[in-house]
Amino acid sequence: MSGSTSFPVIKSQHSLVAKHVTPEKWSKLSGIKTKTSGFTLAQAIACAVQFDDQHCGIYAGDEDSYSDFGEVFHPLILEYHGLSPEFSHTSDMDTSKLKGNIDPKAPVKSTRIRVGRSIEGFGLSPGITRQQRLDVENLMKHAFAKLKYDLSGNYYPLQGMDEATRQKLVDDHFLFMSGDKNLQAAGMERDWPEGRGIYHNDAKSFLVWVNEEDQLRIISMQAGGDVRGVFDRLARGIDAVGDSVQSESGKKFMLHPKYGYLHSCPTNLGTGMRASVHIDLPGWTKEGLPALKKRCEELALQPRGTRGESGGQTGVTYDISNKHRLGYSEVQLVQTMIDGVNTLYKEDLDLQKKHGL
Repeated sequence: MSGSTSFPVIKSQHSLVAKHVTPEKWSKLSGIKTKTSGFTLAQAIACAVQFDDQHCGIYAGDEDSYSDFGEVFHPLILEYHGLSPEFSHTSDMDTSKLKGNIDPKAPVKSTRIRVGRSIEGFGLSPGITRQQRLDVENLMKHAFAKLKYDLSGNYYPLQGMDEATRQKLVDDHFLFMSGDKNLQAAGMERDWPEGRGIYHNDAKSFLVWVNEEDQLRIISMQAGGDVRGVFDRLARGIDAVGDSVQSESGKKFMLHPKYGYLHSCPTNLGTGMRASVHIDLPGWTKEGLPALKKRCEELALQPRGTRGESGGQTGVTYDISNKHRLGYSEVQLVQTMIDGVNTLYKEDLDLQKKHGL
């Protein structure tokens, strides 16, 4: 089917979309609507068209997007993740394969590991229909009710949430908000807040966000640096949620033979995992953020300010996480984070001496 609309002006001229959405590909693909949610290439690249600050600039509206618009997605995915065309992705959540843990003496304030998951047959957040979104939420309400032991808890829908509950979730830093320009442009905040909500266990160490950027964001977290314990709970939680979803609906999580677990953003493909700690690094702070970023790059890590992706830096506390998502197993990425944080901590002690701290 040939495209019926004219080639768009892409404001993010240095984005991967600008490189990989050519007039030829546009002509061939722009008239296609996906089967699951009627998603189009124009919807997929809305962020790169509307904004001038995108690096990637594309989202998938459903599982079909990755095949129907594969001539755009595939080379873009390879370039973003730095992979060869022959790569294949393998998932591995076996905690027993981890070696060691973060040094107990390291000043780690908290550990958090999250993944995304998507359920077969429903659109991803940019393309999901209103009814599909409600069906996902209803399915998850039933699935959450089956969780047992340390994973059992309560689901809090955003729609109709009373102020006391809302404030409590804000205070716990659990609540996700509307207003992100990228999510809005990509169509992920349609019908807000309907169909969205948050599940957490009684200990507040296991959370699931429903229908945010991904259908499901599954999160394990706790104070301190016991990465093994956090990863083990996450692995058990993912299995329990997946089993509950399957027993309720017969549906599984979307797992692509090449791209691993499917997400709305191709940067999250594969594991969809971000394993992070908040750690005090006063020596590296004195050395300077550029030096820390360079060292983290060498260790396959990513440093952020503790206010998040774009919120700047607070004191000497940094959020350190794995850099990669696709082409490495979950165990590999968590091991990389453990080893890298231990290295940064040892180096930080030397840097404190160097700077007379």
